[in-house]
Amino acid sequence: MKKIISTDKAPQAIGPYSQAIETGNLVFCSGQIPLTSEGNLVEEDISEQTKQVMENLKAILQSAGLELDNIVKATIYLTDINNFQTVNKIYGQYFETEPPARAVIQAAALPKGVEIEIEAVAAR
Repeated sequence: MKKIISTDKAPQAIGPYSQAIETGNLVFCSGQIPLTSEGNLVEEDISEQTKQVMENLKAILQSAGLELDNIVKATIYLTDINNFQTVNKIYGQYFETEPPARAVIQAAALPKGVEIEIEAVAAR
């Protein structure tokens, strides 16, 4: 059984997918890009883009009654692996203790030409 998780405090899906799906005690968050809840693209530097992505994930998880600390696995996609250190620093500020398992992958391209996308799995 699955339950669709949706909030207007994060950008709406730009395709045929849900912001998140809950099944059992897990919540699978779709990849978030640096869009505001109004659908505006954050075009500032990678630091601001990373913050927006993390705030989107936070809003989606909060709508499911969870927090970022519930994330057990995250995958970060970057169009430029040279941004790794900057992204890592910002990302780390959201997980000061017990960070989740994580992978970082360089991608040739991401939706809407953005530089970063993060997907996550959280446990209840």
